[in-house]
Amino acid sequence: MEVSSLGHNVSISYKEFLLLPFPGITLYRQILFVPFFTTYMLITVLNFLISYTIWREKNLHTPMYVLIGLLLIMNILSTNTVVPAMLLSFLGQNRIPLSSCLTQMFFAYSALILKSTVFVLMAFDRFVAVCHPLRYHNIINRNSLFQLWMVGIVRNSILVCVLVFLASRVQYCKSNRILNFVCEYVVLLSLACGDVSRAQLVGLLVRIGVTFSDVSILLICYLKVLHTALKVTGGTKRRKALRTCGAHLLVALTVYSCGLLSSILYKVEEFNSADSQNLSSVIYFLLPAVLNPIIYGIAVNEIRDCLVMPWRKKVKGQQMLGSQVVQR
Repeated sequence: MEVSSLGHNVSISYKEFLLLPFPGITLYRQILFVPFFTTYMLITVLNFLISYTIWREKNLHTPMYVLIGLLLIMNILSTNTVVPAMLLSFLGQNRIPLSSCLTQMFFAYSALILKSTVFVLMAFDRFVAVCHPLRYHNIINRNSLFQLWMVGIVRNSILVCVLVFLASRVQYCKSNRILNFVCEYVVLLSLACGDVSRAQLVGLLVRIGVTFSDVSILLICYLKVLHTALKVTGGTKRRKALRTCGAHLLVALTVYSCGLLSSILYKVEEFNSADSQNLSSVIYFLLPAVLNPIIYGIAVNEIRDCLVMPWRKKVKGQQMLGSQVVQR
């Protein structure tokens, strides 16, 4: 019988796992269904509402708003990849095969990396719009955006497939209990036998590489936008440019800050409990998906006006109908 250097029997490799989110809350596990189901519905409704508004309103069919809609669709994808399995686990249906676990990992990480790609495209779009306005339509168009998006998809596919492949080649003999609501790469490797330091290093390099490269491009673009807006653009155009870029930057910082906070909670010993790691996963996967549509719905005037316009028309129609009734 083969035994690993750690003393575990590696002839047994689990092919099915138990999702056990927030294991410290055992007595009230079913109660957790209510707040997380509410959060799930809130994320779905808010992100769908604004993305549908962008699709419905023809004046929003510009690259900037299309990218916002794409970001919100990624929020819906990542949420629907993670939350349904968590909700079922709260109700006792917590068995998940390894194949489903790896599939969930693929789509969850794909959505997260593609969000980062969208942030880079948003920054590049605003950089061209503010710094090179006369060349904007030559540089930013459907073909160029599609090509850049395909580059992002190829990058995403390569990186995520590497992680999924490494996770699929590992033998899991320590335990089949995943003390989390999502099959995260780090969590799965913690259940593996033998030396997984190389696999852990690859995961760390992927996360650092994507974050560092995308944040660097994003900051360079927005610093140039800020410099140009303050030096060249004046009046209403300056305020509009700064307001729009501010909304994009706030959303991007929200996502990257949540990722950084999640990583810190994983590493700090005082927060190294399973419940704390679950909380860090909530911050990483769910919190940005709630905040993104709220920020865009409030900070971007064009989106806010399109959201409010149907209600204004309805109220105005009711007022006119009421005044006609009074006159009669």
